[in-house]
Amino acid sequence: MTHPATAAPTREVTGGIDTHGDTHTAAALDATGRLLGHHQFPATPTGYTALLDWLRTFGPVVLVGVEGTGAYGAGLTHYLRGAGITLVEVDRPDRSTRRQHGKSDPIDAQAAAHAAQSGRATGVPKHRDGQVEATRVLRIARRSAVDQRAHTQTRIKSLIITAPEPLRAQLRALSDRELITHCASHRPAPASAADPATDPATALLIALRSLARRHQHLTTEIAELDSLITPLVAAINPALVALLGVGTDTAAQLLVTAGENPHRLHSEAAFAMLCGVAPLPASSGRTHRHRLNRGGDRQANAAIYRIVLCRLRWDPRTRAYAHRRTTQGLSKKEIIRCLKRYIIREIYAALLTQHDLHTAG
Repeated sequence: MTHPATAAPTREVTGGIDTHGDTHTAAALDATGRLLGHHQFPATPTGYTALLDWLRTFGPVVLVGVEGTGAYGAGLTHYLRGAGITLVEVDRPDRSTRRQHGKSDPIDAQAAAHAAQSGRATGVPKHRDGQVEATRVLRIARRSAVDQRAHTQTRIKSLIITAPEPLRAQLRALSDRELITHCASHRPAPASAADPATDPATALLIALRSLARRHQHLTTEIAELDSLITPLVAAINPALVALLGVGTDTAAQLLVTAGENPHRLHSEAAFAMLCGVAPLPASSGRTHRHRLNRGGDRQANAAIYRIVLCRLRWDPRTRAYAHRRTTQGLSKKEIIRCLKRYIIREIYAALLTQHDLHTAG
């Protein structure tokens, strides 16, 4: 730690913070990028206050770059934003940088400060104190339940594959819904009163009943979460839900990706890059082409893909566009990439318009 006793009180300071579960490491730079000092603080409200006070001992804090604003740094980000500090979100250093300069918390904090000061990091952190944040946490619970239900159904099918032939033939003829209902309500007759689970056939029926009841419980849980998420999303942005091909789940994902403060996205192109639908140039010499963007929020990318598929099936304008581009020699994948980019324009406009209405109201 460098003591700021000789620091000029009017010197502008840029901070960088490397966040962890229990501690945050801060670094301070002057206007020329010179390191003024670094120090570690506990990841607690008291630590947040001490961190900001420490940065201010070097001079007025004009900018702070924070790693992990949506994870370990969420609490600190909320505190600094409430204190009126200008924040930018900083990605962790890439592997080549770490190979050259090493890895430690002070080094990462200093790198975060340099990224903020140089303008390499420009992302504005999401606000996490509104309805969009409520939607995000509910969707985490829902997605976990959906994944567990699918895993449970897979286990049921795998047990049926190895079941005795009479039972196997009986259960394979049932639909998925009938299978779950049958297995959940079936009461196997014990082969041995002393220990009914010693018989493989009886144990199999008990296992199927347990898994089927778990499947039913998860289905009920998903329905309860949907009953909370659906009106919440409709209240946040009814214009987004009204777009063709945009259902509740798709709209919820796009709202979470944009955040409570969609104006943090400086342009439509920035939102396209965030969602991974902005084609990247891959030209060389006389060859001029673009390639698929594999970056960005892949869940948002998947949501936009579902919108495209829906419109290709039901929207006459989209079908006409696809036909025209096909006659021009584009493949189906290339047409879908173009449609994703067009759909981003509608979504971005709906996000900003509704946010402005809420702000004005």
